[in-house]
Amino acid sequence: MIAYLDGKLAYKSPAFVHMDVNGIGYEVQISLNTYSRIQGLESCKLLTYLQIKEDAHTLYGFFEEAERSLFLLLISVSGVGASTARMMLSSLQPEDIQRAIMMENEKMLEGVKGIGAKTAKRIILELKDKIKKQKDTGGLQLSAALNNTIHEDALNALVTLGIARNMADTAIQRVMKNEPTLQNLEELIKKALKSL
Repeated sequence: MIAYLDGKLAYKSPAFVHMDVNGIGYEVQISLNTYSRIQGLESCKLLTYLQIKEDAHTLYGFFEEAERSLFLLLISVSGVGASTARMMLSSLQPEDIQRAIMMENEKMLEGVKGIGAKTAKRIILELKDKIKKQKDTGGLQLSAALNNTIHEDALNALVTLGIARNMADTAIQRVMKNEPTLQNLEELIKKALKSL
């Protein structure tokens, strides 16, 4: 198995990259989450997962171990393939997926294209204990999920309400810029909603 690739990013798109590693070009499928992290980079190290099927060998790349661990957990659920797991990691931040599973928020998971009610229930049922165990042992370190700031909490609340993440983030930053001393989460959410 290929554990990681470290090289130049010869081509970048939101769905895949071509990585030049000592003159060999690898096509690596990525999520939007990883794309947002490597957008400004010319070279980087991507952790990988190689999926081998009868008709294809597909390499998936991740900027962080936490994202790869979550991807591997997701594809362990029957009915969730690599494409669906990548779609989930492109639609939601890894910490949002983790939080949705821990809090049994089926609606949030169903918001992802290709995830129906049955699949959302199955993901929660099969992964809730595994994620809890990994968090307890320090295996799944998703920084934002562990060190939640008022900004992150407000952002997650707005995303859960169905507001696009970038719009919600802009609204929260606007409110926090105008009122830097604001520490009340409920107040911040209300003001951010008004400024949308």
